[in-house]
Amino acid sequence: MTETTSGASARKGKQSQRKGLKMQRIFTTPGVHPYDEIEWERRDVVMTNWRDGSVNFEQHGVEFPAAWSMNATQIVASKYFRGALGTPEREWSLKQLVDRVAGTYTQTGLRYGYFATDDDAEVFDHELKYALVHQLFSFNSPVWFNVGTASQQQVSACFILSVDDTMESILDWYKEEGIIFKGGSGAGVNLSRIRSSSELLSSGGTASGPVSFMRGADASAGTIKSGGATRRAAKMVVLDVDHPDVEEFIETKAREEHKIRALRDAGFDVDLGGSDIVSVQYQNANNSVRVSDAFMRAVESGSEFHLTSRTTGESVVTVDAPTLFRKMATAAWECADPGLQYDDTINDWHTAPESGRISASNPCSEYVHLDNSSCNLASINLLKFLRPDDTFDVERFVKLTELVITAMDISITFADFPTDKIAETTRAFRQLGIGYANLGALLMATGHAYDSDGGRALAAAITSLMTGTAYKRSAELAGIVGPYEGYAKNAEPHKRVMRKHAAANDDLRTIHEMDRDIVAAATREWEGCLKTGERNGWRNAQASLLAPTGTIGFMMDCDTTGIEPDFSLVKYKKLVGGGSMQIVNQAIPRALKNLGYPQEQIEAIVEYISENGHVVDAPGLRPEHYEVFDCAMGTRYIEPMGHVKMMAAVQPFLSGAISKTVNVPEEATVEDFERIYFEGWKLGLKALAVYRDNCKVGQPLSTAKSEEAEQTKPEPQVVEVHRPIRRRLPKKRPSETISFSVGGAEGYITAGSYPDDGLGEVFMKLGKQGSTLAGVMDAFSIAISIALQYGVPLETYVEKFTNMRFDPAGMTDDPDIRMAQSVVDYIFRRLALDYLSYEERAALGVLSAEERAAQAAGEDPAQVAAQVESYAQSAPLAGRDDTEHEPDEPALEDVGAHDTTELAETKGGFTADAPLCVTCGTKMRPSGSCYVCEGCGSTSGCS
Repeated sequence: MTETTSGASARKGKQSQRKGLKMQRIFTTPGVHPYDEIEWERRDVVMTNWRDGSVNFEQHGVEFPAAWSMNATQIVASKYFRGALGTPEREWSLKQLVDRVAGTYTQTGLRYGYFATDDDAEVFDHELKYALVHQLFSFNSPVWFNVGTASQQQVSACFILSVDDTMESILDWYKEEGIIFKGGSGAGVNLSRIRSSSELLSSGGTASGPVSFMRGADASAGTIKSGGATRRAAKMVVLDVDHPDVEEFIETKAREEHKIRALRDAGFDVDLGGSDIVSVQYQNANNSVRVSDAFMRAVESGSEFHLTSRTTGESVVTVDAPTLFRKMATAAWECADPGLQYDDTINDWHTAPESGRISASNPCSEYVHLDNSSCNLASINLLKFLRPDDTFDVERFVKLTELVITAMDISITFADFPTDKIAETTRAFRQLGIGYANLGALLMATGHAYDSDGGRALAAAITSLMTGTAYKRSAELAGIVGPYEGYAKNAEPHKRVMRKHAAANDDLRTIHEMDRDIVAAATREWEGCLKTGERNGWRNAQASLLAPTGTIGFMMDCDTTGIEPDFSLVKYKKLVGGGSMQIVNQAIPRALKNLGYPQEQIEAIVEYISENGHVVDAPGLRPEHYEVFDCAMGTRYIEPMGHVKMMAAVQPFLSGAISKTVNVPEEATVEDFERIYFEGWKLGLKALAVYRDNCKVGQPLSTAKSEEAEQTKPEPQVVEVHRPIRRRLPKKRPSETISFSVGGAEGYITAGSYPDDGLGEVFMKLGKQGSTLAGVMDAFSIAISIALQYGVPLETYVEKFTNMRFDPAGMTDDPDIRMAQSVVDYIFRRLALDYLSYEERAALGVLSAEERAAQAAGEDPAQVAAQVESYAQSAPLAGRDDTEHEPDEPALEDVGAHDTTELAETKGGFTADAPLCVTCGTKMRPSGSCYVCEGCGSTSGCS
């Protein structure tokens, strides 16, 4: 795929003699269509919301390769097949989907002179189709949505906008952002040109400031998000560190988190998609502060830093740099925002500085380039290039990279864009974003720990090879169809950045034979890149980045997404014939084999992992090998700096940046955040975000306590002490069992009552709990039940245990109690609703959904409560025969996990702080800076 030859082609209707690519077959066989070498099968796709059983999507008889998982089948059929369901126009086979997309690329490439002959175009077509149906790579989602359809041919997932200091520009920003959201993509913008709230308008009034205008944009994004677009709106808002309003910007989302907690504690529905969450602002964007080297050096030296006027450029405020940096870390500690973008590092690697600075990024921070531009993405499945003998297939990887870059550049030729400004910039600079997925699985399969020198060396080598190959192919394309329009103006800085990449490759320290071979190949590619680029220039101002690869990661059946390590060692797998099962990651036995373990030990270790979800104390596994199996979460999780170091290892070999959030445990401190952000700058990262577990559900506000009347202290006297008498329950008594779910953890409450009046016993049980927790819950149940029988009022327990916070916490399946801060918090709120009078509950702040609605409408909640109570009294009580005993365990049904995240929580004994999918109810899992749903492929961002 690297040779060129003379050939005639037409470009834009004009005949001209040009060179064209002479394509070579690498994956396919002459005379055999790639589809004919695959076993295909028909499947039925029925996707349901497991929480309520509703059917989200249904299509029968779809055709997919037998090797594709059911999960990949469901996501592709529901997300990417075009045409109305139930009509002949509806796509039903993967062949149709791939033909639609690949056919458009081939025809466009032939028309615009990319290929030397028609035969070369056919080779390109077959190679591209082979790569797609064999899951070697995937284009980003907009390609599958739009290419080859009657809709706009939008191929980009990432956009950067611009805003000037005028009302017209600000309103244009709202409009352009809305158009992008409607198409299912995301956008980022830097608001630093807008004058601060302390500066004057030309009319003499005071300016609103960028944070004020963020409010309107946030409301717009929230409205469009709820309008049924392909995926939820995703956006990034950036402000420079020297803007006078930077402190207000830093604290914006942290203040809103305080509001969320107050609303939740007051009984409002602030759950994801809840009716009251719309009153909370700034929740639809990721916020980042653009910090300069000058500011970071001021932090390092403990000196002052100047904030400058947007209208005059003069210093208007002097702040203490460490204090301002501390505020960034504190706000991020509280609510995960803001992240940091390192301005000077970003612009030092900028290939087109003569055309403007890089001031913003896309929502996930991996695409950084000019304002009013876009980037289309594609990701390679790295695990597909690991041979059966566990060596990396360098040649095939290079050839696939060449193929993908060629296809991606062709797409810019026919693509449509949401605005004329974006179309003009993108066609002039032709930014591409090739990346990869399954790095974590590749490292584990080859016996490399993610947080190790060996793991980082291999990752850096692969990244360097990918980008060197991509830019070499870009230089070859420049010799065929010309360099990008902005190249002439930026030739010298572009060459400088190419030399920086090549120099970084020369500095790579190899450790094993695998990465030595890859670095040797990368060196050859960079040499060819520099030589060819010097002669031809480059076709693309940008070539590579690392995206989240959420939905397309599932399409390729990847175990890990983007640059991420493995999420957990045990996965939840859907079966073709229906149902599901848990499986141990296939990389694990491969890793154990590479580490020298015999088959008998491998089987025993895999069985242990299947039962426990981790490797600690696995039979025969040496402790020095534990690190190979460390995951993002669980019993052995990768330390935060392990993630930062991995990003630093690959960043010098990427045109853009990396979509990744560094997760830290809940007990992490503000000082930890400061250290991570500071080290990110020192290590040369372009952007960095840190997320602390459970920071989005902060500590509850202090609960109001009932006032106690002052009593006159009695004179000392001898008194007779009366011991309380236990009022035992009869052998036959009414009881009620309630099932519940709190933050994905399911359980049961069985409450027994006295026949005349009052609660007398409580049994509490959590599904899939370990023996220790089961014992603790039994003991707790016994203690509460005996105390109730000795006369301790239920309201005392409600007062003490509501608002108690610990994991699992979060969303419940109870319409009266939408959010719970812990299982104990939920249980005693539920008991209060069922067994206390309205007056008692009102004093404790526990109201039902109907009562809260009446209160919000200005009605008397007591009337609602009285009506409900009258209904309850007229209904017969359900009773059960039971023997007198200390509180026992109710029968539990086998409640299984519904996705990998819940399975990992069950096995690992932790709670993943991730939202539920608004489409199917499945708990999402992290993917770069976003979240992705394993059930339906929906994402929370632009991946």
